[in-house]
Amino acid sequence: MGTEAAQNAAPETTSTTSANGDRQHLEIRQKALQEELRELVDVVGPGPLVDLLLERAFQLNATDIHFDPSPVGLRVRLRVDGMLHDVLELPQNLTAQVISRLKIMSGMDITERRLAQDGHISQAVLKHKRDIRVGSGPTVYGERLVLRLMPDDDQFTQLDQLGFEEDQLERVRKMVKIPYGVLLAVGPVGSGKSTTMYSCLSLRNRPTDSVVTIEDPVERHLDGVNQIQIDPKIDFTFVKALRGVLRQDPDVMMIGEIRDPETAQIGVRAGLTGVTVLSTMHASDALATIDVFRELGVPPMFIVDAVKCVIAQRLIRRVCSECRETYKPDEMQQAVLGLSAEEAASVELARGRGCENCFNTGYSGRTGVFEVFSMTPQLRQAVLRHTGQDDLREIAISEGLITLEDAARKKVLRGETSIDELIRLQVAFSA
Repeated sequence: MGTEAAQNAAPETTSTTSANGDRQHLEIRQKALQEELRELVDVVGPGPLVDLLLERAFQLNATDIHFDPSPVGLRVRLRVDGMLHDVLELPQNLTAQVISRLKIMSGMDITERRLAQDGHISQAVLKHKRDIRVGSGPTVYGERLVLRLMPDDDQFTQLDQLGFEEDQLERVRKMVKIPYGVLLAVGPVGSGKSTTMYSCLSLRNRPTDSVVTIEDPVERHLDGVNQIQIDPKIDFTFVKALRGVLRQDPDVMMIGEIRDPETAQIGVRAGLTGVTVLSTMHASDALATIDVFRELGVPPMFIVDAVKCVIAQRLIRRVCSECRETYKPDEMQQAVLGLSAEEAASVELARGRGCENCFNTGYSGRTGVFEVFSMTPQLRQAVLRHTGQDDLREIAISEGLITLEDAARKKVLRGETSIDELIRLQVAFSA
């Protein structure tokens, strides 16, 4: 009863109080998971411990597992909804056994501890429908492992489930259907670019089209698609795979990532010669993609003719539906949202109190926020004149571009996410 009264009497949260609440609530769920793992270690040892940890990570929809060595043992963390959470601190005497177990499962050389290695835990080993990518590397306290849990093939996300605004969604659907040209998803690591490209690819996966992907690695298996995995160990690179595929009469081609001048130039030329090219790239926003292509040596004329659509994106956390509550914005929050006092009077924001269903963070799942940029006649002329990124952005906004911040603001006002997530996005842009 006292706890309820304290919660009801609490003032509107700011970013700091929300973060403190997250840390406090997480301890409950973390301790339960830690206790379960520790009991298993005491009874059966590190082998079943690893199996249980992987199973729990899948159940919690974690995207990564970090095994970080420290002077006293091995720190284990799960990334859930984009945030890392401590779940266990293994003692020093178990560290080598757990690391060795994971390296054997992923096909790594367990005797090599001085160099970075890449590995893969297959579906067959896991008896599960998800693969795991594994990366190892040396630190001053020993080997570090990071496991990336790949998407479940059965849980495919359609384009209209990603979080696009309605007019953005219509534009993307229209652009995906074009018979040739380049469509890109851009953003930092872990922003959902591959998921977006797979969703776009599914719209072009038709019996009448020859569809090919070139990936490192193949993240999701699709029926009816010819999927190629590159292998740098035998010098089978993106460039060599691209050249080979272009001789095989493709209609649609997905390149896992454009990250070097040769891949960029071959991909753009393919888009100019009758192939629909889907790919991802690291760029801060949609307009920054133009500068990235310039840096990679692609001529402006090729950029404006080939690049049909750029989707910039970030992932933000959704407010948990089980512990969701609404409240009126205070003056600071009104300023962040750009609301007048009159507008704020009719607005209710949402936040999560924290419960067992959301790992006690107040958030459950993530959604995307997007910028969708397509080349218009005015933008085409501006790019050919080597106009700077800021001026290009002004032109795009005047023509209706919804920026990443505007898209996040819309989700806050609809109660899909919290204002703290908008502030986190703004801080990332200003950094």
